[in-house]
Amino acid sequence: MTMAMVWVLLLVTAGLSMATAGPVPTSKPTTTWKGCDIGRFKSLSPRELEAFKMAKDALENSLKNWSCSSRLFPRNRDLRQLQVWERPAALEAELTLTLKVLETMADRSQGSILDQPLHTLRHIHSVLQACVKAQPTVGPHPQGRLHHWLHRLHEASKKESQGCLEASVLFNLFRLLKKDLECVASGDLCV
Repeated sequence: MTMAMVWVLLLVTAGLSMATAGPVPTSKPTTTWKGCDIGRFKSLSPRELEAFKMAKDALENSLKNWSCSSRLFPRNRDLRQLQVWERPAALEAELTLTLKVLETMADRSQGSILDQPLHTLRHIHSVLQACVKAQPTVGPHPQGRLHHWLHRLHEASKKESQGCLEASVLFNLFRLLKKDLECVASGDLCV
């Protein structure tokens, strides 16, 4: 090899090592899908969060005699483990179960402690449903981790006691609102 070729190789190698490529998104952020405006839920207002806290505190005191055969919302479950386009479907399933359980609790309770939280959750759910319908999908059936999570939530409503469902939903409520909802609302920025 001539000295000129060595210099060319050295310069090319140095140039390539100095060039850095940023991450290439695997999908569009969830907030850009037509008909999807989930990005507005990156954070709830302090008034809304306080309504959830009051309801959760009041209802936790009424929980009695509950036991679960499995953890409905395991601690190691994290929406960031899913592909960006899978996250809205996972959150939508979690929110569907949460609404179903809280509506049952509201029907039994004498007060209106759940009125505001249910109103907020129903609104988030309707926006999220539009996002799930508008999102690109890879196939007709969820697979892998998403399939496992959806199946677990679906089966829980059949297999677990009402007391278990109520306790699980209440203990998971702020994780749903602060972690899962923020992650889906952040789209590609939730890493």
